[in-house]
Amino acid sequence: MSEPVDSTEVKSPSYDLSKFQLKRILTNNSVRKSISLLGTFPDLGTDDAIVVFEKNAYRESDVATASSEESPKKPSYFTADLKVDTEFINNIYGSFQVVPTRDLCSVKSTVIYPATEKHIEKYSVSQKYLIRETPDLYQRITLPYLTSSQFSLEWVYNILEHKQETERIVYEDKDPKTGFILLPDLKWDGRNVETLYLLGIVHKRDIKSLRDLNGSHLDLLRNVRQASKDAISKLYGINPNQLRMYFHYQPSFYHLHVHINPVRNDAPGIWCEKSHMLDTVINNLELMPDYYQRATLPFVLYEGNKLLDLYEQELPIRALTKASDDKELPDTDSLGVAPPEGFSDEEPEDRQCKRIKLGSPEPKEAESAVQACA
Repeated sequence: MSEPVDSTEVKSPSYDLSKFQLKRILTNNSVRKSISLLGTFPDLGTDDAIVVFEKNAYRESDVATASSEESPKKPSYFTADLKVDTEFINNIYGSFQVVPTRDLCSVKSTVIYPATEKHIEKYSVSQKYLIRETPDLYQRITLPYLTSSQFSLEWVYNILEHKQETERIVYEDKDPKTGFILLPDLKWDGRNVETLYLLGIVHKRDIKSLRDLNGSHLDLLRNVRQASKDAISKLYGINPNQLRMYFHYQPSFYHLHVHINPVRNDAPGIWCEKSHMLDTVINNLELMPDYYQRATLPFVLYEGNKLLDLYEQELPIRALTKASDDKELPDTDSLGVAPPEGFSDEEPEDRQCKRIKLGSPEPKEAESAVQACA
C-alpha cells in the first residue's frame, strides 16, 4: 500500500487577484458566508473569470484562552489585539462588532480562469428541476450531451500524472486498476479538520460516473473506501466511522471521483437528490452487477443548462412547474376545515417560538417567548 505523499511545491498563478474587475455577482450565500463573482483580469484579456470568497470556519484554537501570565500558543480571539466596538448593552444582553488579529481574518478564495459558460451556470442562482433519468434517457440524451460538451479533464490528468498540484496530494495508491489519488477539494481551506473535504480521484480513465460502474469495479471501490479511511485516520485523526463518502450524480466533471468529509460537516452537495453513498453503491453492485445500467437515477438541472432544454423536448418539465405555480392552496378544504399542520422535525416549543416571533407579541408575551427559546 502506498504511503501518504508529502511535498512543499507551490506554483504561482498567471493572474494577479488584486486586478480582478467585477462584472456581476453570481451568488451571495448568507448561510455559507460565501459570494461568487463574475469578472475579468483586464491585463490578461477579455476571458471571463470566477472568483469565490468564503469565510473560514472556526477552529478550536481560534477561541483558546490562557492564564493571565501567558498568551495562547496560537492566534486567538481572546487577546489584547482584539478590537471591540460596542453596539448596545441591555441588561444581561450585549451586542458587539469585533475585529480579531490579522491571522484570524483570512478569507478563502477560489479562482476559475478562464471560466466557461458551464462554470458560470454552476455558480449562478437559478431555478432547479428534478430529472428522473431512465437508462434509455441516459443513452439517448444525457450521454451524447456530456460526450460533446463536458468540462475539459486536462486538469484531472495533470493531477494523476503529477504534472500539477503534487504538493496537495495527501495519499496515493498507484495501482492502475484499483488505485487513486486523495487530495483536498477546493472547498476546503486545508487547515480546519472540522470542515475537512477530500476528493478521491481514481486512476482508471474509462469510468465517467455512476452509470459506468458494474461488478468488475468492486475491488476498486472497496479499496478506495478502506484506503481512504486508513489514510485519513492516520493523517487527521478522524474516526473512520465519522466519515461520509459519496458520489455526485450528475458529477461536476466526468472522471470517477469520491467526495469525503466528516458526517458532522454540513458540506455542500450532500442532499439526497445529488449524493449516492459509497457504501450503498458497493452494496447495489454486490446485489446486482449491472445495477447502474438498469436503474432510474434522479438528478437536478438548473435553468439555463442546455441539457435541461434537451430533456424539455422529451418531457414537459417547465410546463408542469408553471401550471402548479398558478394554483393557490386554499385556506380550508371543501368541508370548510382548515388543513392539518405540516410535519416538522422541530420540537413543539421551537415552532411555538417562531409563531410568537412572527406574530409581533405584546411585551409580556415577548418576554416569556425569549425565556422559552433561550
